[in-house]
Amino acid sequence: MTATPKPVIDTSRPHPARVYDWLLGGKDHYLVDQEVGEKLPAEARGNAARNRAFMHRAAAWLAGQGVDQFLDIGTGIPTEPNLHQIVQALIPSARVVYADNDPIVLRHAEALLVSTEEGATDYIQADVRDPEAILAHARSVLDFGRPIALSLIALLHFIPDADDPYGVTRALVDALPSGSWLVLSHGTADQHPELENSTKDAYKKGAIPLRMRTRAEVEPFFAGLELAEPGLVTATDWYREEPAPVSERSGFYVGVARVP
Repeated sequence: MTATPKPVIDTSRPHPARVYDWLLGGKDHYLVDQEVGEKLPAEARGNAARNRAFMHRAAAWLAGQGVDQFLDIGTGIPTEPNLHQIVQALIPSARVVYADNDPIVLRHAEALLVSTEEGATDYIQADVRDPEAILAHARSVLDFGRPIALSLIALLHFIPDADDPYGVTRALVDALPSGSWLVLSHGTADQHPELENSTKDAYKKGAIPLRMRTRAEVEPFFAGLELAEPGLVTATDWYREEPAPVSERSGFYVGVARVP
C-alpha cells in the first residue's frame, strides 16, 4: 500500500464504525463511541452480530459461486474473520478492496492487507459519497472486465436522503460488469418499532445522522438487479446453505442481487 500520512482522528466525536466496533465487543473505539453505544437499546449488540453473520454467509456463498473479486465499502474496524479471510479461504487468489471514511480504520488497515500469497487486498480511505474516487482506486486492483461483488453492509442508513443514497448506490452498481453482485444490509425500525425513538435519539445525541428505512424504501437499492433467493429479507432469514441460522428479529433488511 502507498505510504499515507498518519491520519488525524477526532476523538471528540463518535463515528459509526467505532460505535459498531463497540457493539461487536471490539476494543478500537473511544469513550464518545461507547457512550453512544450504551444509549442504544440492548438489542443493538445482538443485531450487530446478526448483521455481521449475514455478511459472512453472503461472502462465502458468492465465493462458492466462483466470485473472486470484492469491493467492500464501509469496511469498519477489522473484526475477524474479515471478508478477505472468508473468501480467500475458498478462493486463495481472490482480490479484495476495502474502503472506509474513518481514519481509525486506516490505522488498522494492515490487518486488512494480510492476503494470501496468491490473492491481494488493498485499502482506500474514502467516503461512499465519492464513488468515483473509490472506483478509480478499485480499478487499480480489480479487473472490471469480470464480475465483482460490491458490499455495502450496515452503511446506507447513515446516508441521509439529502445525500442521495440511491444515486450513490446506482453510480457504484452501474460501474460493475454484467454478472457482478450487490450485497447490502440496511437498518430498519420495521422489526423493532418500539425501539425506533430510542435508537434515533442515541445517534442524534452523538451527532450521527441516522435514516432507518422501511422495506419499501430499501427495495429501490436493488432496482434493475436480480435478487437471489430468498430475496429481500431480515438478516437471519438470509441463507443459502444449511444449517439455517435461528430466525430472529435483527433490525436489518438484507439482500444479495446479481447485475444482469
